[in-house]
Amino acid sequence: MSIDMNSIMIPISKQCELLDLNRSTLYYRPLGISEYNLMLLRLLDEQYTRTPFYGIRKMTKWLNKRGYSVNHKRVRRLMRFMGLEAIHPKPWLSKKDNSHKIYPYLLNGVAITHSNQVWATDITYIRMSKGFIYLVAVMDWYSRYVLSWAVSVSLDTGFCIEALERALEIGCPEIFNSDQGSQFTSKDFRDNLLSMSVKVSMDGQGRVFDNIFIERLWRSLKYEEVYLKEYATVMEAVENITHYFHFYNEERIHQSLDYKTPHEVYYGMSKIKEKGGYALAGFTP
Repeated sequence: MSIDMNSIMIPISKQCELLDLNRSTLYYRPLGISEYNLMLLRLLDEQYTRTPFYGIRKMTKWLNKRGYSVNHKRVRRLMRFMGLEAIHPKPWLSKKDNSHKIYPYLLNGVAITHSNQVWATDITYIRMSKGFIYLVAVMDWYSRYVLSWAVSVSLDTGFCIEALERALEIGCPEIFNSDQGSQFTSKDFRDNLLSMSVKVSMDGQGRVFDNIFIERLWRSLKYEEVYLKEYATVMEAVENITHYFHFYNEERIHQSLDYKTPHEVYYGMSKIKEKGGYALAGFTP
């Protein structure tokens, strides 16, 4: 008896499970937005990645010089729609909640000498052919190894906790650094760290360089993957990002890692040739 393999379908729930994807994310439908505004969002996204120090007025002038007749009010609205901070040179995707506890920044001048000494996390947005989704990642600073990541159609705390819990299945850091966003200052997120005696560190308000390595990760991801593709669905975005992070961890060599891969350095297959590691204040570009 022959079996038609094309007739065998993997249930949607199983596909989501295999991809670590929440089913609500799979059924994402982008909000209605005009084609013109969508084009402007794409331009702002790419320019912000190139020049994160551009504020609203510089972005407005940049668009005007390229023939787009827009004023700073529209640019401000679009940047806020994407979650880009208009004053500080940092994506403002995770908003501060004044009722949540804020921790001091612990990494000034600290020599980073080994894996699992410092982990960091951040949120960015991933553009699609229509709209965008949000991405959170957890990274080991010493090796630049991406321990885990998750996507969501909203800026809730759940997908951040999901990424953290998956990372903690791999190892445990001495210090965990994030920005002051409500996702990371929430009790549920912090309890995962404090229960394992992890020291919590948070960036200063609007200080982009406090979390420089994960900011570079976003830049690499967007230039080497996202800007080269047109994701039609969330599933397609997840599949491509999965492939990229495998490449980033396992194959992409880093000059700052003495031309080793993050996987090699994180798992101790190779050591960075730097005496005493490196301090954030004196990192090598």
